[in-house]
Amino acid sequence: MKHIVPFLFPILIILFGLIIYKILGYEPNVYTILINIGLAYILSPKIKIIQKQNGEEEQIKWLFFKKVINKQI
Repeated sequence: MKHIVPFLFPILIILFGLIIYKILGYEPNVYTILINIGLAYILSPKIKIIQKQNGEEEQIKWLFFKKVINKQI
């Protein structure tokens, strides 16, 4: 999971672009590109590094996922 997370943001941009341009039939312009990037940013996972007594821990948090995934570095 740790190796995939940095690539999710660009993959989501491409996926939303394909949906908006091919399926919905909109022309690429500034507004549709901003919508693509905004949706991808909101739906991509957020990564935080937190200091704990055991050492540093990486937290991965998704928008609609209630659990926080903790991993030790």
